[in-house]
Formats: sequence, structure tokens, C-alpha cells
Amino acid sequence: MKKLREQTDAKIEMGRKANPDFMKGVDEIIEQAKAFQQGNNALKIGEKAPEFELPNAEGVLTSLDNLLTKGNLVVTFYRGDWCPYCNLQLRALQAKLDEIHNLGATLIAISPQVPDGSMTKSEISKMDFVVLSDQDAKIASLFGVAWKVPEFLMNHMRIDRNLDLETINNGNENILPIPATFILNSDGVIKWSYVNVDYRTRSEPDEIIDALKNID
Repeated sequence: MKKLREQTDAKIEMGRKANPDFMKGVDEIIEQAKAFQQGNNALKIGEKAPEFELPNAEGVLTSLDNLLTKGNLVVTFYRGDWCPYCNLQLRALQAKLDEIHNLGATLIAISPQVPDGSMTKSEISKMDFVVLSDQDAKIASLFGVAWKVPEFLMNHMRIDRNLDLETINNGNENILPIPATFILNSDGVIKWSYVNVDYRTRSEPDEIIDALKNID
């Protein structure tokens, strides 16, 4: 009996002969998905970050321009305070916050979570860095890290986690940021980044520290 890969390869080749235009379209979709998963849609080093103005946990607006007046900026996108991996990441960043500040940088964290009473009571909101709300993931999209979560994962969050993301994110249920971190210089130019569609994997704080030390 042929191996499964041999059988599927043969099936693909039959499809290419029978309907080449359709198979070409499938190839393009698959390549786009692979590229997105590798973070190819994200802003690149050397590009300028988009302007934004977002509310903090109390609803007070904070602009990128204002943040950059303080020097280099670390921008990390996270899914929400309901995500255990995000909590682990932000606790780790909190532990390194003094080092980040000593290198002349500011840290902000951005998620789609609505800035309401529940957010002000979360562990993340009590950390010593700015937490901003990007409710429709519009800024995440401008950075190239907004992701339409597959239904398989959405079902897991609805059923296994009992999460109502439509309420948590004020209407936005299935567009979440890829966990990503960008370092901007005081001109808003991206000098370092980490992007990974696997939400279980995050940049190490020490990598961020090393990158800050090497910014021109």
C-alpha cells in the first residue's frame, strides 16, 4: 500500500490536470496562510509605526506621539487578561521593568479588551506599565498582527473556557492580535520585533533587554 503522502500527492496532481485554475487558487491561499503564520504581514524593522490614540483601563486616551517623547518604546500586543499565556508574559515583563526603564524605554501593552470596570480590577491593569484597549483590533491590524481566530480555537474558548469574547471585547469576538512585540525608537521607527501566531510562544524579556541595549 502506498504511503499517505504518496496518495495525497497523486490526488493533488490529478486535481492540477483536471482544474488547474482552481488548484492555483488553492496554492495561493495556502501560501498566504503560511506567510501570515510566519509573521510576514507584520511591520518590518526599519518601517515607521502607525500613529494611534487608545484608551487606558480608565478610558483616558494615550497617543503614540506622547509616548515617544519619553524615548524608545516597547509595544507588546496581547489577547486579554483571560489568557494565561498573556498573564505569564506580562508578569515576566513586569519583573524586567526596571531594566527597561533604566535603558530609557517605556513599555505599553495593547489588547482588544474593553476598558470597563472588570479591566480595572484585573491583575494586568495593576502592573506598572501602560495598558491600552484596541477594541476592534484596528491598531493591531495596522501593525499587521490582527488575526481572525479559527473556529476550532473559538469553540475551545466558548465551550471549554466559558469565555464570552463578544462582551469582553465589546462586540469583537474573533479578531485577536497575534502575540507580538515591537521596539520603536523615539522617531517611531521599528528597530526590533517578535511575531509568532502560536499564542503559546512569546518573546523572552531578556531578548527585549538585549535589543534595547543595541538600539542606535
